[in-house]
Amino acid sequence: MDPIDDVLAARSVEDSRYVSVEARGAWGISFRSPHTTYVMMLRSGRCWWQPDSHAEPELLAPGNCFLVRAGAEFALADEPGRSLVSCESLLASQPGSPVRLGTEGPVTEIVSARLAFDTGAAEPLLRVLPPVLRLDLDDSIGDALRSTFRLLELERTFSGFGSGFITSRLADALFVYALRTHVSSAESSHGWLSALSDPRLAPALRDLHADLAHPWTVEELARRAGMSRAAFAAAFRRKAGDSPINYLTYWRMHRAKALLRDTESSLQQIALAIGYDTDAAFSRAFRRHESIAPGAWRRRWRASAGDSREAAE
Repeated sequence: MDPIDDVLAARSVEDSRYVSVEARGAWGISFRSPHTTYVMMLRSGRCWWQPDSHAEPELLAPGNCFLVRAGAEFALADEPGRSLVSCESLLASQPGSPVRLGTEGPVTEIVSARLAFDTGAAEPLLRVLPPVLRLDLDDSIGDALRSTFRLLELERTFSGFGSGFITSRLADALFVYALRTHVSSAESSHGWLSALSDPRLAPALRDLHADLAHPWTVEELARRAGMSRAAFAAAFRRKAGDSPINYLTYWRMHRAKALLRDTESSLQQIALAIGYDTDAAFSRAFRRHESIAPGAWRRRWRASAGDSREAAE
């Protein structure tokens, strides 16, 4: 299993949709949501991008594309210094797409896939992505990303039955293409995404993710990579920023939390599923990693989820 497939299968997408914004005249939009990730492209016109209130604004050109991690704050405007309206209030006041601002002057069109993740399930991705990632669309992956934007626009324009389902899946695909662009770039140099981009390390990572319950050792992972133990451990730490065993433990704990959150599996069943012989061994490892016992973590998460549902109602 590809590690990215592992994360994408475990994450919980609470909402994914496509939004087109058509802006004219003097305008400004602020974006900030703790749960919303954007894949955004300037389709036509011109605008200024400001990643935060302290950064210098940057003039964008058609075709510029960004992946913006959940929680990042940024603004788009026709000119620096404009007053801003929040994206969420715009979407609430103008449900559907496109969203329109102003009536006079040349049009600037911005297209975006918006994906709201369960932050716990998506944490392995969010922790290694920069707040804002500029995407290079000058290769075949870039062509795929642009084509997916076109398919989303066609679905918006000529929607039929199943349109919501198709739009949601295309928005998910856009996010994955954006990740591919990041992983394939020379700038992808942090964490497990960097290790995954190394052709020597990737086979071992895929085998590890395919069977977390296997009693992995550094020696065996090195053999899967066709490297010596010392060379594998050094290359892994250089790329991933951690040891192979710490990496394995992190993913076992991530899988454990998904099983605690989403299933009724007993602690013994979870222990065996992720590579521990007993629930006691699993509980000790979980407590060291999370500073809480797995049973208490499950109860706390369910209480929190219940409070969130009540607040939504």
